[in-house]
Amino acid sequence: MVMVLEKVVPFGRSLDEYVKMFNLTVTDLAGNILGVGDGPASFNAEGTNLGYKITSIDPIYTFTGQEIESRFYAVVDDIIDQIKVTANDWVWSYHHSPEELRANRVQVLNTFLQDYKVGQNAGRYLCGELPILPFSDDQFSLALCSHFLFLYSDHFDEEFHLNSVKEMLRVASEVRVFPLLTLMFQRSQHLNKIIHSVSNLGCSASIQKVPYELQPGGNEMLVIRRAF
Repeated sequence: MVMVLEKVVPFGRSLDEYVKMFNLTVTDLAGNILGVGDGPASFNAEGTNLGYKITSIDPIYTFTGQEIESRFYAVVDDIIDQIKVTANDWVWSYHHSPEELRANRVQVLNTFLQDYKVGQNAGRYLCGELPILPFSDDQFSLALCSHFLFLYSDHFDEEFHLNSVKEMLRVASEVRVFPLLTLMFQRSQHLNKIIHSVSNLGCSASIQKVPYELQPGGNEMLVIRRAF
C-alpha cells in the first residue's frame, strides 16, 4: 500500500504517555521493544536517550522530517478547533485543556524531528506496516501498538486486525494495544472476536485498565501473551 501523506494525521505521543497508556514497568522498558505505528512519537527518542532499546515502524517514515512537520501543521489547528467545540466530550485528566494538548503534540513532534535522521541511520525508525513486519521471529520482547488497531475499526476489518495481531505475536512474545475504542468513542466491534481467536491459539488475552484517558472510556489496553 502506498501511503498518501495528505490522508495522515501525524500526531505522536511522549514517553510518559506510552508508560501510562501501556502500563510499562521498569522490567518492560529493559527489554527489546517494538513500537508499531508510532508515527512522530517522541517515545523512541526519549527512551533511547535513557538507554532503552526501541525500534519504531510506520509507513510515515518513508517521508522526510520536513514533510511530516508540514503535514502536522497543516492539520493540527483544525483538529484542535474541533476538539474545542466538543471539549466536554473529552477527558482532561492528563492534558488539562485543548491548548495543552496542542502544546504537548508540538513538543512531541519537535523531539521526534530532532532524533529522526539519527534514528533512521541507526535503524530505529523503519518504514513498514501491518499486517506484514520485516522482522525475524521472537526479535522483540514486547510489541506496542498505539492508536491504530481498534481505533480505525471502521477502516480495517476483523481479518486485518487478526492478521496484524498474529504478526506482532510472531515477532514478540507479548503484544499490547491501546486504545480499544474506535474514533466514534465506541468499543471496537472486532475486540471480542480477536480475543476469542487468539485464545483459541492458546494465547492469554486480557483487558487491563491504564492510568491514561483522553477518549471517554478509553483507559483500557489489550494484553496478549503468546503461548507458541
